[in-house]
Amino acid sequence: MAVRKTIQIGDPRLKAKNKKIVNFGDPRLKKVIKDLIDTMKRRTLIGMVAPQIGYNFKIFVTQPRKTKFRKLPFKDKIRVYINPEIIKSSKEKVIIWEGCGCVGIKDMFFGPVKRPKEVTLEACDEKGKRFQLRCNGILGRVIQHELDHLRGIEFIEKVDDYKKLMHEMHYTKTIRNSKEQNEATRVTVLEYKRIN
Repeated sequence: MAVRKTIQIGDPRLKAKNKKIVNFGDPRLKKVIKDLIDTMKRRTLIGMVAPQIGYNFKIFVTQPRKTKFRKLPFKDKIRVYINPEIIKSSKEKVIIWEGCGCVGIKDMFFGPVKRPKEVTLEACDEKGKRFQLRCNGILGRVIQHELDHLRGIEFIEKVDDYKKLMHEMHYTKTIRNSKEQNEATRVTVLEYKRIN
C-alpha cells in the first residue's frame, strides 16, 4: 500500500500548473494512480487528485461509496481520469455540501457549493483509452470538485456563504442525511462510452 501525505491548503503545489500526461507507458503513471487510490481509500474520501499528494499531473480518481462522511445509496467502481475536461454542463444547478481532504488533516470542514447538476466529461483511462462520461448526483459533483483542484481552485473558494461552513461533527449530525443532501447526491444519470 502506498498511502501518501495529503497536502493542505496554503501549500503552493495545490496552485501549481499540472502537466498533461503524454506517455501512458511510463511506470511512474501507474505509481501515481496506485498512490491516489490507496490514499483516497485510507482517508475515506470519494475522490482524489494528483496534486493533493504532491504530483502535479492532470490525473484524478473517484469512487463514490459509503464513507465516514457520506451515506450514499450509490456505490461506484474506482474510476481513473487522465487529462480530463468537461465538455458540457447543465444549466440547472444544485447545492451539495462538500468537504475536502486538503481542508483539515484530522478534522474536515464542509460547506454548501452550487454547481451544475449534470456534466459530460472526456478523459483517458490508465491505458490511454479515451472515454466520455455523462453523470449527475455525487459522481458529477466529485468530478467537478477534482477538476477544480487541477485548476488550482479549492471548494471553499466556491462556498457562497462562509457563515455556513461547519466542522464534520455538525455536518454529520445535521446535513449528511438531510432530504436535500440525499436528493442532490442521488445518481440518476450515468452513461459511459469509449470514444477512440
